[in-house]
Amino acid sequence: MAPALDKSGGRAYLQDMKQLLRTTDPTSIAYAKVLLQGAGIDCFEMDVNMSVLEGGIGIFPRRLMVLDSDLFMAQAILRDNEIEMDG
Repeated sequence: MAPALDKSGGRAYLQDMKQLLRTTDPTSIAYAKVLLQGAGIDCFEMDVNMSVLEGGIGIFPRRLMVLDSDLFMAQAILRDNEIEMDG
């Protein structure tokens, strides 16, 4: 398991993160986050503020990011739980 995300360093911790999921469905993001956290994989939801600005009509997708070292395992978890991923 990778070390916990150190969010105190500003945007520096984002450099080692990869996109796992991109969707306009907030329930898919929430479900994926719970699955990943249950497996001990840290994740970070991006574009939340943009989604709020658009008024909740769902035109701007949110992205779920994980550390590069956790990407393979995170993809397997989402695939096993039938959460559709990009690519």
